[in-house]
Amino acid sequence: MSKGKDVLVMVGSQSDEERVAPALKVLDDEGIGYEFVVSSAHRNADRTAQIARDAKKNGFRVIIAGAGLAAALPGAVAAHSDLPVVGLPFDVGPLRGVDALYAIAQLPSGCPVGAVGIGNAKNAALLAIRILRAAQAD
Repeated sequence: MSKGKDVLVMVGSQSDEERVAPALKVLDDEGIGYEFVVSSAHRNADRTAQIARDAKKNGFRVIIAGAGLAAALPGAVAAHSDLPVVGLPFDVGPLRGVDALYAIAQLPSGCPVGAVGIGNAKNAALLAIRILRAAQAD
């Protein structure tokens, strides 16, 4: 793996950092470089779109986007980037993340996002690592 920052980890609120922390630990343990960014698909739409557009140019190869409730962030990121996006639905709100999972898994054709289980940040990181390793094997 490169020593650069291969994975961009995005969430919509600083309070989501604890929800994505297990993914950051896996990336740290595996020696995968990442950058953690807070940018809301709703409150910072233009900034979020710009971050997604610039991700490849900035050296990232995979994006993990964590979100709860309507879970707009993964789809918004995928709409502005051709990098693989791993959607991480958070276990929040009255439906405990089921709404977030559906929002990520049911994105329209042409806007692909891979979804991991509700609250399963560890799997989001492991999937990102597998994507990186598969790309290296080519």
